[in-house]
Parts: sequence; structure tokens; C-alpha cells
Amino acid sequence: MYESCIKIPEILLPDVEDMTAWAVIACDQHTSDEKYWEELDASIGEKPSSLRLILPELYLESDCDKRCAAVFASMRKYRAENVFKKLPAGFVLVERSTYFSPTRFGIVLALDLERYSYEKGNTAAIRASEATIVERIPPRLKIREDALYELPHIMVLYNDPEDIVLKDLKAQRKDLPLLYDFDLNMKGGHAKGYFVQDSERVAQKLDSLCNEDGLLFVVGDGNHSLATAKAHWDKIKQDLSPKERADHPARFALCEAVNVYDEGIRFESINRIVKGVDAEKFVKGIRFTGGQDGALYIKGKRQALKVDDDIARAVAETDAYIDAYIKANGGKADYIHGEDAVRELTEKNVGYVGIVLPKMDKGALFTQVVKYGNLPRKTFSMGESAEKRYYIEAKEITK
Repeated sequence: MYESCIKIPEILLPDVEDMTAWAVIACDQHTSDEKYWEELDASIGEKPSSLRLILPELYLESDCDKRCAAVFASMRKYRAENVFKKLPAGFVLVERSTYFSPTRFGIVLALDLERYSYEKGNTAAIRASEATIVERIPPRLKIREDALYELPHIMVLYNDPEDIVLKDLKAQRKDLPLLYDFDLNMKGGHAKGYFVQDSERVAQKLDSLCNEDGLLFVVGDGNHSLATAKAHWDKIKQDLSPKERADHPARFALCEAVNVYDEGIRFESINRIVKGVDAEKFVKGIRFTGGQDGALYIKGKRQALKVDDDIARAVAETDAYIDAYIKANGGKADYIHGEDAVRELTEKNVGYVGIVLPKMDKGALFTQVVKYGNLPRKTFSMGESAEKRYYIEAKEITK
């Protein structure tokens, strides 16, 4: 018998004057652009902000313990100052507009981590879209272990070509209580949030979409963040009684669920930058074959590159070559959104090579996940960097 993996949470919202200062972009963005985070920090100043409650991944390898301590201190401070207000049990309908894509709609809810797995070939209701690098979990776990709250940048996708879940809500959203309506900083567009009290009906519609393989949600953004939440839960539940495990807040992770067919969801490629290499030697060793169009960038100049017709195989082959080259010759790989960013980075930095990969058809996502178990890491991105989720809502994860 099917059992729902959806939890109707009591969501926390910031009770602050400046929501533009509060909401900041997902921590896994701009990992090669320290100036972005410095400019954001300076623009916020002393105002309450989710920036004080998260650790940009740019800083994961530099003074992580000190930064984590500052995050925990900010959480205690915000709790003492009643920065958050708790909503009644319910969902939040999010309306997000950007400069790049049509308006995107999503629903903020909580998912049962007992029903999630990133293991290849699993049959869980909630599955990773890409291979999870388990070595990336421990440093992220440090940020969660002593945290009072979670703030989600995780976006999960569901397969709803007829839009049965949100069609009515979108049409009636002006009649729903408006929770927030503000411009996002750093050219992130605009966000509106509406409270959905009749969440049980929405949850039932979502549950009806579970396919024959038992799959309901695929993680679109935040794979490693959800894996970290799972690791944290698996660790603390060992010391809990069955009754405590049933409703412990850390068991349920806050996410935004979005229809993969939503007009605002655009799949973009995630491009590769290889740093500190001999560009000519690196390019000379490439032996890719296939009919899909990719590109190479050296010193800002574009060269044609053909890759495998199957996007999953194309990504796997690219990463295998990069890994083998770095192992033999040194260097470092990074992941970049947008072809213009690849061009600029290779133009400004000697020893940088960029590889631009083709886009994945978003309509193929669920069949690809079922086919491969999960896709190679960083196979696709949902839109441009500025379209990523901003931290707005929060949820308690301690009792």
C-alpha cells in the first residue's frame, strides 16, 4: 500500500523589514566568484539576513569551523530576537519571476527522509537525479549538526504534464493570503509567496503522480544538501525511540517542489572549467565521438566539439577524461553555468580550458533516472545561476 512521503510542515518566515536583504541565493552558486559573495555581504551590512545562516560553498575549504560557529551563533541570536514567525501547518505557493525565463511556480513542503535515497538503482519515492559524491557530505554535515534551523535551496521535480497539482491554485492565488512580495537582490528577479492552508488536497494530488516504479520526486537542485540532511537524520535517529523517530523535525526536509513541465523550468547544461593545465596538451588528448554539438574554449576562443548523442554518456565521458588528465598531469575542475561565463574565465585566466556541453531534454528526466539509476553528477542545471532558489523560508530541525 502506498504511503505518502509528504509532510505538511509548520514553516518559519522571517519577520523583518527588508526581505530583499534577507533572501540570498543558494550556497552552491558562484563557487569561483568570491566577489559575488563579498558584494552581497557588503550590501546587506548589519540587516537580518539568511546569509548569516548559511555557508557559501566557496568557503567550505577555508576556515570552515570558524564560519560554522558564526552560523550557529547567528541562529541562536535570531531565535532570541524572535526573527522568525511560525505559520500554521501548511504549504507555501511560490511565484518566482526572473530576467531569463517565464514565471515559475512551486510549492514549499517537507519530505520524509526515510523515503529518500541517492543510492544507484534504488526504488525510493524520492531519488537523486545525479550521482552523489559521498566525500562531499562530511564538510556539509558540520553545518547541520548544531543547526537550529534548515533553510532550503533544494528543488525537487515532479512529473505532471497536465498540471493537476497547481493549476487551480495558480488561478486562485490572488485569493490566498500573501506572505511576501519583494525584489530579490543581485539581479535574482522577484518572489511572491502565498499561504496554502488546504495542503492535504495538494499532497493527495502529488501522491497520485507516483509512477509504476514508485518514483514521485527527482531532486533537481541541491542533491548534496538533501543527502546531507539524510546523513544527519540517520545519525541522530540511532539515539531516538520509535515514537520520537516518527515525528522528529530532522526527519523531514523542507524543499520546493516544482513541476518539471512548468514553463519557468529550463534545463541548461553545466559546463566544465579545467584550471592549471597545458591547454594544448589537454585538448590533444580528447577522443570524444558522437553527433551532439558541444564546444571547447581556450583563451576565450570557441572551438567545435562533438560529444555522445546520449547526454548522460556525454557527461560521463567528459568527466572521465577530465579526471584522468588531472590525475596524470595535475589541475582542478569546476562547474560553470552559462557559456558566456566559460568564455570570460578562459579569456582572463591562463591555463584554463572550458568545455561546453549540450542541454538535456527536461521531458526525458524521469525516464533517464529510471533507466540509469541516477545521472552523472552535474548533468544539467535548471536555468541560469540567478534563477536558483533563494533562501526565504525555514524550518526547525531540533526539538
